[in-house]
Amino acid sequence: MTSRVEDIAEKGTKTTSVSSIHNIYLLLHHIILSVLLHLYIQNITNLVQHILLAIMLSTNPIAILVILISLFYSASKVTSTRILDRLFLPSLLTGPQSLAFDSIGGGPYTGVSDGRILKYEETYSGFVEFAYTWQDRNKTICDGISDFSTLQETCGRPLGLSFYYQTGELFIADAYLGLVKVPYYGGAATQLVAHAQGSNPFGFLSGVDVEPDTGTVYFTEASSGFKLRDIRELLKNTDDYSGNLYKYDPSTNQTSLLLSNLAVAAGVAVSGNGSFVLVSECNAHRIRRFWLAGPKANTSEVFLQLPGRPENIKRNSKNEFWVAMNYPFGTPPPPRPPVLPLGLRVNEDGEVLEAVPLVDEFGTESVSEIQEFNGTLYASSLHVSYANIFKV
Repeated sequence: MTSRVEDIAEKGTKTTSVSSIHNIYLLLHHIILSVLLHLYIQNITNLVQHILLAIMLSTNPIAILVILISLFYSASKVTSTRILDRLFLPSLLTGPQSLAFDSIGGGPYTGVSDGRILKYEETYSGFVEFAYTWQDRNKTICDGISDFSTLQETCGRPLGLSFYYQTGELFIADAYLGLVKVPYYGGAATQLVAHAQGSNPFGFLSGVDVEPDTGTVYFTEASSGFKLRDIRELLKNTDDYSGNLYKYDPSTNQTSLLLSNLAVAAGVAVSGNGSFVLVSECNAHRIRRFWLAGPKANTSEVFLQLPGRPENIKRNSKNEFWVAMNYPFGTPPPPRPPVLPLGLRVNEDGEVLEAVPLVDEFGTESVSEIQEFNGTLYASSLHVSYANIFKV
């Protein structure tokens, strides 16, 4: 009996020891991450404060380790191994929040601050007008307006973009006008869904993705209580869990709610085989997986917990995902806090395979999207007037 008690006590001691080692491991990597992030951007004024912040963060230790290794390696290699180019928007326009490419590789296409969707044309070495989200859009009033203008409610503000290659249609999550689609030849959009279930209008839509085989559309409502013009207040409001994930079936024109109570639902991406869909929760620093098929169908789980705010998610040709993430640091000056922008490549098991620092591309502005197309990475942001192109 005594021997049995001693065995149990010894096992308990070993378990406690392993748990303690794991906690120390997490703590050290959080501290090292904070140090490297500040050293990388050459800003150490609030280092102690953010070491303490890092201690309180909880995330996947494997993800942290990959980010650490990638940052350490990239810090010395980033300028020498990337071919960087910038695609500038026409004068006065800002906010290429999302990018898309058509079935023959044309583009990128992007939505901008004055409600238009532009297409980059190599022939003209610049962006040209392709479509607009509001059928009665007044060019005299709308052309050239800046982001967060009150006119966006009438001019439109396209955010997430996704093509359905079988028809060539472009689906758009417009922050104020709802889910719309544009025919393959461009022009005025057709409004598909303007309201949430019931009669209440959407707060603002953010992300969209189209299942390539069926044409089913998945889109996010960042918040039902805030508008895009209030995004700064929304990102500071950690109590807002009014985000939603929706599914639109083009064969029936029916919209259904898949997930609710999300903390700023931003990006969305369907898996390669259509068995699940990912949605990022910006304020919760995590990505959720909603199962569409299989034994877990119609249930959700945390896919990846992150040390920063995840934005758009894009699937690549290898059925991996690129996640735009922003790690906050420093004392937030107006109009918004500085961040370290990153692109994370993640597999279908939620493992971080690669971390790409985007400081050279965006400074301390947040990145909205990073995606891989034909071996090239494209990155965009709601807060700049250009899209970045680079290879790693």
